[in-house]
Amino acid sequence: MRKIWTQTLSLLLAFTLMLVSLAAPVQAASPASAPYSPELAAFLEQDWAPEGYITPANGHETLRQSEFAELLNDAADAAGTDLRFLTLSDQDTVKRETAAAILDQAVDVPYIERNVFTDIPQSGPDASSIGTVVTSGLMKGVSGHRFGYGKPLSRSEAAVVAYRLYLYLQPFNPVEATIADIQTAMTAGRLTAEQLVELYLDRIERYDKQGPKLNSIIRINDKALEIARALDEERAKIGPRGPLHGIPVIVKDNFDTADIPTTGGSLALKDSIPPDDAFQVKKLKEAGAIILAKANLHEFAFGYTTVSSAGGQTLNPYDPTRVPGGSSGGTGAAVAASLGAVGMGTDTGGSIRVPASFNSLVGIRPTIGLSSRDGIMPLALTQDTGGPIARTVADAAAILDATVGYDPQDVTTAASVGMVPNSYLDVLDPNGLEGARIGVLREVFGTNADIQNVMEKAIRDMEAAGATIVDNVTIPNFKEINSYGSLSAWEFKFQFNDYLESLGDDRPYKTLDDILASGLFDPSVAKQLKERNDRESLDDETYKDIVLYRTRLAQQAVLKMMADHRLDALIFPTSANPIVKIGEEQTIGDGFKLSSFTGYPTVTVPAGFTSDRMPVGMDFIGRPFSEPTLIKLAYAFEQKTHHRRAPELTP
Repeated sequence: MRKIWTQTLSLLLAFTLMLVSLAAPVQAASPASAPYSPELAAFLEQDWAPEGYITPANGHETLRQSEFAELLNDAADAAGTDLRFLTLSDQDTVKRETAAAILDQAVDVPYIERNVFTDIPQSGPDASSIGTVVTSGLMKGVSGHRFGYGKPLSRSEAAVVAYRLYLYLQPFNPVEATIADIQTAMTAGRLTAEQLVELYLDRIERYDKQGPKLNSIIRINDKALEIARALDEERAKIGPRGPLHGIPVIVKDNFDTADIPTTGGSLALKDSIPPDDAFQVKKLKEAGAIILAKANLHEFAFGYTTVSSAGGQTLNPYDPTRVPGGSSGGTGAAVAASLGAVGMGTDTGGSIRVPASFNSLVGIRPTIGLSSRDGIMPLALTQDTGGPIARTVADAAAILDATVGYDPQDVTTAASVGMVPNSYLDVLDPNGLEGARIGVLREVFGTNADIQNVMEKAIRDMEAAGATIVDNVTIPNFKEINSYGSLSAWEFKFQFNDYLESLGDDRPYKTLDDILASGLFDPSVAKQLKERNDRESLDDETYKDIVLYRTRLAQQAVLKMMADHRLDALIFPTSANPIVKIGEEQTIGDGFKLSSFTGYPTVTVPAGFTSDRMPVGMDFIGRPFSEPTLIKLAYAFEQKTHHRRAPELTP
């Protein structure tokens, strides 16, 4: 008896609340206070939304075709277009398939995605329209496998469709656009690869050549628009190749490109066109990416300030009086300023990580052997690698997917066989820090108060995200490891001469000695070039000691320390020192050596900003081929903190 009485009271209470709701005056909706979905609440906040169109009482009601078409026209007008939607017949009630047919009058997609709905008559006239509006994102199914064929469209559903149409008709904004954003827009028919290339070319003209004159681009690919048009045609015929189809990429100008000169930043090579593409460039093209432009670099990848005879001085988009980092500083500045979707850099002693840090970006220095160096102008092959620079971890992971794997022309990549996952995108978990053990390597933090504060906040944020922090771990024998010199001082001459020989008989200069004699290089690198050219042989005990003992010491030290503390990764600031003014010497501390000396992977992620609003990056370093773990940790940190901010100079 008590149970029945309780149920009766509940029904009476619910009925009373419903009457109160129906009698209450309709108030302006807000996502926080109204019983509406986020999209419906957003519709009601639009100035163009008809007054009283939706109330708590009428949202479930049906509407006439003329009302639906009028609502769509209001959305189109508000979006600044001249599109007009017309009713299809005199039928009053709009069914879901009728709504699709009305939208299909003015909405187009390049390629209709496969139908997953079981309630659509496949031979009927509505299947194509439904495929178009579902692919465009303007309408969805009522469930995963049912479109809701034959069901009337409610006023609330119509309002949501109109709001989606309003957003759909907005001009695409490339600023901070991710690969996923771009692919969604291309799939929906909002954007083509050709239009996207034009948007980026406009930004290069506005911000790299004019405005703040970032000077990040050495050369634009003259065929970029032609390639984009061909990729658009391919998408329309057979769909996209994958996530990188039609994605414009900025490539550091030490990656060989068979259709664009590859200069290494030197005037001596300003017209040097290699016989074929670098392996990673070839892989990007096969994935459907567009090589949009070649970026400036510190000449021959020698330093951290990015100045070259071919490209001049690149500026930092967060402060044009500061350096952008190096040596991949042109890529870093260009990607930070949204002059391209993503970028490629190379790293011998921090050249991906430092520009990523200085431009509030994500950089991945892969394990040596994961990605081929074939076709990359060498600095020191014992330490060289190439990898992505991007605005998000997801974008960097997508580029890594496309560029890793075995290459017979680079024997080190044989180690990658069996070590490459199906996709690095599969590990993107916003809760990826939960249960992780993170070692804090304070001995390379440096003494700068701003950077220290950023790192302390990062440590607290990781703890709050569920990570176990093992503080102040130390690297065994780190002092001895640091005592060894850079291999670029030894290997460059011999490996660079081999690279020049690979260019063929028509190469402009046959040896480094010839380039020195030409004088066609920036004076700032003259001393380094001469010292390297003076090396007579690699058959030297000092060099052999560096290759053998330094590498072994560094690898054993990192692996032992991580094993002793059961660590998933180590963290430290990418640069222990702040970003300097142009013309000053940039130093970054000793943290970079752990990855450079071991060949182990590092993911750099934005960690915050200094008191003078300059970016600070943090490195996650791990065991060989632990990219999935590092990407997962970096992604979780990124999603918990959202430190990335676009530079104000390039809106």
